[in-house]
Amino acid sequence: MSRCAPPLPRRLALRLAFMGLAGLAALGASSVQAQTHRQFPADALRAEMLISTPPDLQLDGKDARMAPGSRIRGADNLLVFASALVGQKLTVHYTQDFAGVVRDIWLLNEAELANKTWPRTPEQAASWSFDFASQVWTKP
Repeated sequence: MSRCAPPLPRRLALRLAFMGLAGLAALGASSVQAQTHRQFPADALRAEMLISTPPDLQLDGKDARMAPGSRIRGADNLLVFASALVGQKLTVHYTQDFAGVVRDIWLLNEAELANKTWPRTPEQAASWSFDFASQVWTKP
């Protein structure tokens, strides 16, 4: 008594394999297109970041610290290690938690850098209005 299913005929197996690869290629292309426009939260602020010794960093020249488990996403939205960015001055968007430590960091790509109007302080974010769909801030 065999517990395994009988093997598929070779032609059917090749067809299923080809369809699977084509499906994966289509899925890969759509996921790359979906990540060209990132959505930032309304509490994200812009700053010039310089990492000295992780988890210590500077945001616009002021000392800050990364939270345990914080994430840095590159311009391609992939995770980046803080140690790979030591000594580089980069323009970023970042969020902080209630204690003031940096929770999430996004390295900006060219299209995101072109959007010049972005708050740099919580006071600016509180007084400006944010359209989440278009990712545009409007000054009063």
